[in-house]
Amino acid sequence: MATYDTLGATYARIRRPDRRIAAQIHAALGNVTDVINIGAGTGSYEPPQTVLAVEPSQVMLAQRPPGSAVAVRAVAERLPLRDDAADAVMALLTIHHWTDLVAGIRELRRVARRRIVVLTWDQRVFREQFWLVREYLPQAAAFDDTRAIPTDRLAALLGGARQEPVPVPHDCTDGFAAAYWRRPHVYLDPRVRAGISLLAQTGEDVIAPGLTRLADDLATGRWHSRHAELLTHETVDVGYRLLVTDL
Repeated sequence: MATYDTLGATYARIRRPDRRIAAQIHAALGNVTDVINIGAGTGSYEPPQTVLAVEPSQVMLAQRPPGSAVAVRAVAERLPLRDDAADAVMALLTIHHWTDLVAGIRELRRVARRRIVVLTWDQRVFREQFWLVREYLPQAAAFDDTRAIPTDRLAALLGGARQEPVPVPHDCTDGFAAAYWRRPHVYLDPRVRAGISLLAQTGEDVIAPGLTRLADDLATGRWHSRHAELLTHETVDVGYRLLVTDL
């Protein structure tokens, strides 16, 4: 399976933080004095209090902008950090890539003094509400079934966590899987798909027939007729969730 050393090359350009999602994440972190970002990638959504980023992919680390927090190459399951290393630890759209979820969550709890913030998604809602996987790419949804973590299980592993829906704006600047829910033509761009792990890791050969049907439905107007009501929405809830745990 592709790793972020091969599929992460476009992240700095495609996966730009969305200010509204950033505001929700930073509000969830609260008035903490220092933050460690686990599975940090290129540094999206890191607040000013970030003192360290942890990321296993050198390709991703190389795309961190100048002035970013100090970064180390390591994995969530074995953090090179002392106990109670920071007020807060955040892990954003990363836990589904971990090889040992229980070990990773144990490490988050060990390193954080006050708060843990995790951004993930509810696969059941995602499957039901996101038209791309429901109507065109069920193979991608099936791939997600193998890696998605039920949010109730994750909340329990975190020691109890409140869950906040994260609405996706229609003009979201962060190109994650459902970011283009009101801009369907964008999914036809291979450069965009390369920055979406769901599509890149499912494989172009697998998703090609569904994308061909999407292109045809866009050309004929069928997609727009079918989703006329969706086009009036400013945001949608397709299952993205913030889990916030106080220690």
